[in-house]
Amino acid sequence: IVNEIARLNEDPSVQGLALDLPESLYSSKVLNAVKPEKDVDGLSDVNLGRLVRGDACDCLVPPAVSAVMELLEDLGGKTVLLVGAGGAVGAALQCLLQRQGAATMSCRWKAPQLRTKLHQADVVVVGSTKPDDVPVSWIKPGTTIISCSHDLLSEKHNYGQQNNHAAENAVGSLAIAMRMQNMVKNTERWIQSQQYRKWDLRCLKLQPLSPVPSDTEISRAQSPKAVDVLAKEIGLLTDEIEIYGQTKAKVRLSLLERLKDQPDGKYVLVAGITPTPLGEGKSTVTIGLVQALTAHLNINSFACLRQPSQGPTFGVKGGAAGGGYAQVIPMEEFNLHLTGDIHAITAANNLLAAAIDARILHENTQSDKALYNRLVPVVNGVRGFSAIQLARLRRLGINKADPGTLTEEEISKFARLDIDPSTITWQRVVDTNDRFLRKITVGQAKTEKGFVRQAQFDIAVASEIMAILALTTSLQDMKERLGRMVVANDKKGQPVTAEDLGVTGALAVLMKDAIKPTLMQTLEGTPVFVHAGPFANIAHGNSSVLADKIALKLVGEKGFVVTEAGFGADIGMEKFFNIKCRASGLVPSVVVLVATVRALKMHGGGPNVTAGAPLKKEYTEENLQLVADGCCNLQKQIQITQLFGVPVVVALNVFKTDSPAEVDLVCEIAKQSGAFDAVPCNHWSAGGKGAVKLAQAVEKAASQKNSFKYLYNLELPIVEKIRIIAQKVYGAQDIELSPAAQSQVDRYTRQGFGNLPICMAKTHLSLSHQPERKGVPTGFILPISEVRASIGAGFIYPLVGTMSTMPGLPTRPCFYDIDLDSVTEQVKGLF
Repeated sequence: IVNEIARLNEDPSVQGLALDLPESLYSSKVLNAVKPEKDVDGLSDVNLGRLVRGDACDCLVPPAVSAVMELLEDLGGKTVLLVGAGGAVGAALQCLLQRQGAATMSCRWKAPQLRTKLHQADVVVVGSTKPDDVPVSWIKPGTTIISCSHDLLSEKHNYGQQNNHAAENAVGSLAIAMRMQNMVKNTERWIQSQQYRKWDLRCLKLQPLSPVPSDTEISRAQSPKAVDVLAKEIGLLTDEIEIYGQTKAKVRLSLLERLKDQPDGKYVLVAGITPTPLGEGKSTVTIGLVQALTAHLNINSFACLRQPSQGPTFGVKGGAAGGGYAQVIPMEEFNLHLTGDIHAITAANNLLAAAIDARILHENTQSDKALYNRLVPVVNGVRGFSAIQLARLRRLGINKADPGTLTEEEISKFARLDIDPSTITWQRVVDTNDRFLRKITVGQAKTEKGFVRQAQFDIAVASEIMAILALTTSLQDMKERLGRMVVANDKKGQPVTAEDLGVTGALAVLMKDAIKPTLMQTLEGTPVFVHAGPFANIAHGNSSVLADKIALKLVGEKGFVVTEAGFGADIGMEKFFNIKCRASGLVPSVVVLVATVRALKMHGGGPNVTAGAPLKKEYTEENLQLVADGCCNLQKQIQITQLFGVPVVVALNVFKTDSPAEVDLVCEIAKQSGAFDAVPCNHWSAGGKGAVKLAQAVEKAASQKNSFKYLYNLELPIVEKIRIIAQKVYGAQDIELSPAAQSQVDRYTRQGFGNLPICMAKTHLSLSHQPERKGVPTGFILPISEVRASIGAGFIYPLVGTMSTMPGLPTRPCFYDIDLDSVTEQVKGLF
């Protein structure tokens, strides 16, 4: 019984649970197994406690008790005896009777004082069957007798005296009515619980130190809230979260249906100028901004970030949880496996890769008939197509459901994909920077019968499945996108998809948990969604549409969702608007453009900036001329934002080496160049308090008229869309496609993929295709070496020059500093 109750407790389609059991089974263990919010009978200890405290709104009166109270009128001064009425029913009765002014006594049937108490009572309430050895004569004439036994509907009660007012028959029917009333009340409560809830967020206090300690020390110095507490504070229901440890939880997509009528909050994108190789702090600004909005201005806000890849974490970049006093905690969990989404993507990606090679082998070594018999085997004497095979038959124009009725031609058409191995675009992936997997040979074992081909590994976040995860809007949409993924062409030049290979359902199964965003928190206890982490070159480099959609519902109409785009505004922001906003249908309210004095000096002609090398004196000493010259890049990025009709606020991420004059100069030039506002920020050293002015500027900008528009129409030819991005965003004079790229464009157009948006794969270190060209290059011809397609994700991605999809480890990777304390199990040296 307890197991069945536990199952019903977790069933979101069950809003209430009533128990009809033999009286012997109404134990405390059984009664308290029912979740208080589903307890229609009101017999749990939690409900009883609320009843005793007088919390009328939060408790339900047990139906039998309600029936007794309904039958008894004017109890003032009367003495009521409860016989054989223990447990929750007895306690509830005593409480309510005393509240009505009655004097109450209780007694067991076998108690020696029973006869005396029966004679004293004006009302006798019987909680269990009267033993035969208790004579009716013990009850004084005129006494009202009421039975509220659990099994009162089936028991025969006969207290025998005509002059006693026996109400036992009325209680049963009335208790049924009262239970129905409780069901209505419970359902009303459930409906109310489904409505949007006002946040009751308890922010965490910060005590910033100077000098600022390491990110790890700062993270460990703060005690995060338990994630279920955070979830409740922001209006998530118990059955909408799946907890992973103490500080992170998956959020179920059912929330979108529950809050579908709730207006969205404001949508803020954090982008950046063309960065140095060190990065300019977009994640840190994102976290600092939400900490300022929620912890300091009392405005609901959510940060939506990408999950970092293990490759950079153990390679050269390190963690990606923000930094200083503006970071996600616990930062170790954020930067490591988190909830296993990247592992799920790796498993799904490699299952599909294995399916491709296995299918080629089997088709090359079997006749049509043998292949067909293995694809559609006899199981328990019956031969039938699976659902995905029936779908393939329909796509082929074969409207048959009986495997025995296909002609030889139809069998061949169905069974053979005829994949051309030279056209396979689907690669295996691993979430490690492993340069020696950039080019590999597969099929060298004797069992593969000489079917050898060249292949490669990409880093896991470069998988198209990761891009799909970031762009999908529902589980059904994800399944359809997975099925549409093109993995190769057949020998007639037609696309071969994951659906053709019959693997779509299996991929969806592997991704069923990864599709749910992960809830975490900032240093100041404000909520964060961490979800997806698509490669910002060959994919769009933004966190997930689903995380944004859920967050926009949770913050409420006046709240803010702040999300981040990878790399500079010319790459991440352009893809956010033209690809992500098209997939989501969401309209951005404001762009926050992150700049640093350091990066502007580089664009103004400063010396090279190299990761791991000390900065030259030009970057640590005041140099107003370098700053002024480098502001051309900031001005260009502001202009790019204005192409989309969205107001822009410049966030100047201030470093301790920046002089006040340099900071003032940047802010002044930014405002003169069309920014709605430009604000210096000190969140790295001060937390949310250091980004309050930025938060205020963002709030004002969000109230401005928004004339958001896409950069190009999808109906335009592929080449024309590429040219528009190159000329209007990058500042190129024109584009030049290699013969291979032109051939690929022609093929995708012929195959019906010409109306997809464009996802440019270009260096992030320059507006041009040449990383060494800083500032605002002009007059260059943008070379397109290759054009590829992610049909499931829904975009065409041209490669500008060569683009590595598998990073390599440097001479001294980050892993030299990473260790585990074997006693405390604390991670050391992650960042």
